[in-house]
Amino acid sequence: MDDGGDSRRDLTAGLDSKEYCLSDRDIVEVVRTEYVYTRPPPWSDTLPTIHVITPTYSRPVQKAELTRLANTLLHVPNLHWILVEDSQRRTPLITRLLRDTGLNYTHLNVETPRNYKLRGDMRDPRIPRGTMQRNLALRWLRETFNRNNSQPGIVYFADDDNTYSLELFEEMRSTRKVSVWPVAFVGGLRYESPKVNAAGKVYGWKTVFDPHRPFAIDMAGFAVNLRLILQRSQAYFKLRGVKGGYQESSLLRELVTLNDLEPKAANCTKILVWHTRTEKPVLVNEGKKGFTDPNVEI
Repeated sequence: MDDGGDSRRDLTAGLDSKEYCLSDRDIVEVVRTEYVYTRPPPWSDTLPTIHVITPTYSRPVQKAELTRLANTLLHVPNLHWILVEDSQRRTPLITRLLRDTGLNYTHLNVETPRNYKLRGDMRDPRIPRGTMQRNLALRWLRETFNRNNSQPGIVYFADDDNTYSLELFEEMRSTRKVSVWPVAFVGGLRYESPKVNAAGKVYGWKTVFDPHRPFAIDMAGFAVNLRLILQRSQAYFKLRGVKGGYQESSLLRELVTLNDLEPKAANCTKILVWHTRTEKPVLVNEGKKGFTDPNVEI
C-alpha cells in the first residue's frame, strides 16, 4: 500500500491491452486500465482492512447513490473502496467524487462489451450487470497483494443502491473464510436469510426463489477473507452459462462449502443491509434537447 493521500501507482505498464483472468474464456475478459490508489491517514495497523467492491454505471441518480454510500463508508475504520465503472474510461464525475470523499480508494473501469448488450440500454439477462466490474476488482486485489500477504483483510461486494448499517462492517471484520447474514427486500420477501441450526451452523436457505441453489444468497449477504481470495486464484464470477440468481454461487462454490459458512448478525436474526432502490427520476420536461444546463453535474 502507498502512504500519503496524493500517491498514485500505474500498474498497467508492460501489460497487454486485453487479458483473460483465466484460461477459461467463459469466466471473464477485462480491458486493462490505469489504476488509482490512495491511502490518507489515519490508518490502524491493528484492524483488518475491509475492501469494499462497488460496480457502478452512468445514470441520472449515480452521483446521488454514490454520495449516500460514501457518507456511510466514511464512518468505517480501515476501509478501502474499490469503485469500478462500467465505461470505456474513468469519468470526471467519479474521479472528482472519490477525490472529494477523503476515503481510501481505488478507481477502476472496464466496459461491458456491446455483444453482451441488447438494443438500447437493455442488457442480456444472462450477463448480470456488474459481473465484469466485480471480476476486475478481484483481479486487482490478486495483482496488488501477495498470496502470502500477512496483512489481514475482508472483501465485500457493496452495490451502490443498497443501504448499510455501520454494524454490518464490524460484524464482517472477523470473517475467517466466508461470513453470511440476511438481506432485506430481495426475492419478493421482507428478507432472505441463511438457515442456522442450534449449533450455529448454516444448513440451508430461507428463500422462495430457487432455494436449492448451492448458495441461495444475495450479493450483499456475504463477505470473504482476503487471504482466501488470494489463495483461490481461479475463483471469479462466471460470465456465461450461469442462470439468474446463480452469480453468487459461481464464486462461492470455488471458495467454500456450506459447512464453512460463518453466520453473523446474531446468527442471522438481525437485518443490517437493505436492498433498496432509488426511484427512477421523472425527467419528461427536459425534452429531447434538454431544458436545464447539461453542464451542471447532478
